[in-house]
This record gives sequence, structure tokens and C-alpha cells, in this order.
Amino acid sequence: MTEIRTPRLVLRRWLDDDLVPLSEIHADPVVMRSIGDGTPRSMEQTAEDIEAWEEEWDDEGLGIFAVELLGSGELAGAVGLSVTGAPDEAAGQVAISWRLGRVFWGQGYASEAAHAALEFALQDRGLDRVIAVLRTGDSASAGVADKLGMQAEGTALHPVHGHDLTVFGIDLTQYQE
Repeated sequence: MTEIRTPRLVLRRWLDDDLVPLSEIHADPVVMRSIGDGTPRSMEQTAEDIEAWEEEWDDEGLGIFAVELLGSGELAGAVGLSVTGAPDEAAGQVAISWRLGRVFWGQGYASEAAHAALEFALQDRGLDRVIAVLRTGDSASAGVADKLGMQAEGTALHPVHGHDLTVFGIDLTQYQE
């Protein structure tokens, strides 16, 4: 089982007990405003997300981690890697993404978890490049991308929902631990 420990977090594969707390995170419209079409997700949709993430782990050897607080064992959210299908400008590349429950915002958890996932991608999985596709105007996520050393490389339109996206990227040669 793939597991990464940081000073305050455990990034791990998904457990059955994670469905309810992740569903609570997905039910928060403020958390979800920059994800997909911006609407909250149901428990059934969250179960489908977890299933798809686990399948990607099995198929690709990478995926979205459950993020657990080391001290309390609380599920803080989801951070990890996926092969993106859209927008066309990013299709087929490995993208890093993050979403944390609102109570965990502003404490550096997203940056800490994303840094661990990026290091996993570049060092453990041997990738040469990782991108992030963020909703334009999501300044908090752009701040996380900046802390990772990622640079804005271009813009695109979401192919389904039509909102503006910014594509960030980092190459192995630019990465500094």
C-alpha cells in the first residue's frame, strides 16, 4: 500500500471509512466552487470518485491520496495525481490536484500534501513533468502551485463547463526539494 508521511500528514490509499468525511467535504459549496462545474457532490458521486481514484492507482501506479492528519486521524481531504483528459491543452499529462475541507484551510496542509505528492511523482514514479489545471481566479490554489515552484504556462477553456482555466507546470529540472 502506497503511503507517504509528512511532518503533519499521512497520504494514503482510500478506506471504506473515508466515504462519509469526504462526502461532507464534497457537500460544501465553498470547497467545490473551483472543482468541476462548481456544484457540491452527493455521497453516491463521492463513492464514484473514490472508486475511480482507486482504479487509477491500479491502472497507472499513481492516483489521488486520502489526506489524513497525523495526530488525530481526521480525513482532511484529497491530494494527488491523475492523468488528465481535458482540456485538450493538457490531455494525457499527469496533473496534481488538491481539495481539503474548509476547516483545514489556511494551515499549510494543502501545500504540505501537494509537495509530498509532487515529490512522489518526480522522484518515486520518475515523471519528468507535472501540471496543475486550476480554475482561473482561484488565488488560494494558485498560491499552492506557486509554493510548489510551478509556473503558469497558458490558459484554456473548460471543455464542458466553459469557465477559464490556467495551466501550471513544473519540470524535473525546475524542481527543488
